[in-house]
Amino acid sequence: MTFSPIFASKAFSMLADEGDRRAQAGMLDSAVHLPSEWLSSLIGFIGQVLPGWRDDPKRPAQTGEDALTSQLCARLASASRHTPGWDFLQFRREEPDEADGRRAIDLAVAPSGSIIWIEGREYTEYQTLLPIECKRLPTPSGARRDEREYLYSHLTSTGGVQRFKAGHHGASHARGAMIAYVQGSDIAAWSAQIEEWIDDLQRDAVEGWSAADKLSIVHHNELARIARLTSVHLRGSSLDAIRLDHLWIEM
Repeated sequence: MTFSPIFASKAFSMLADEGDRRAQAGMLDSAVHLPSEWLSSLIGFIGQVLPGWRDDPKRPAQTGEDALTSQLCARLASASRHTPGWDFLQFRREEPDEADGRRAIDLAVAPSGSIIWIEGREYTEYQTLLPIECKRLPTPSGARRDEREYLYSHLTSTGGVQRFKAGHHGASHARGAMIAYVQGSDIAAWSAQIEEWIDDLQRDAVEGWSAADKLSIVHHNELARIARLTSVHLRGSSLDAIRLDHLWIEM
């Protein structure tokens, strides 16, 4: 399996290899101690898997969000299992949110066969390391759908970023991620559209939204048709701000 190098640094790869060596005992009580920035390496690994998954000739053609996410979860599980330094992780679909069990996370990353410590916090196979929300761009049409659903919906609480800002997803986390299946346009066009929508939310004085919620492009590989963006959002309910990493892939 060949991965693009656009998201992961050599330092993080070395760190992952070190973590792998310490996790090889294969028992749940084996401990892997990692710094908080290891999550950047994890997000980079997910980003590396995306192009190969999209371009796999054996992958059944799909356009629906749920079907695409199920496919991606299967690919990530296989990739982590067969990639040195990542085989102490598992990927799960529709995982109940730890803070609000009534809501499900599209994709959750958790330890597998080890305990992971990050900045003094323990994660077992029962705790989510990274909550991930997956969205299509554009949002499918429908009576109860808002075209801005990647960010916000005025009809429901289904907005992707909105869920994190409200603490409906990832309330117990300082970091989360979103994956966008870009269809019908390209990453540059959607980046401009998302920025325009945030300007509109601020102009319309929608509670909690401001220019500070805008996304910044970190990497954009036009050949691979994939990008990584980042954003930081204030949250209500006395929660600290959350950082979101956005992985966008043109389907």
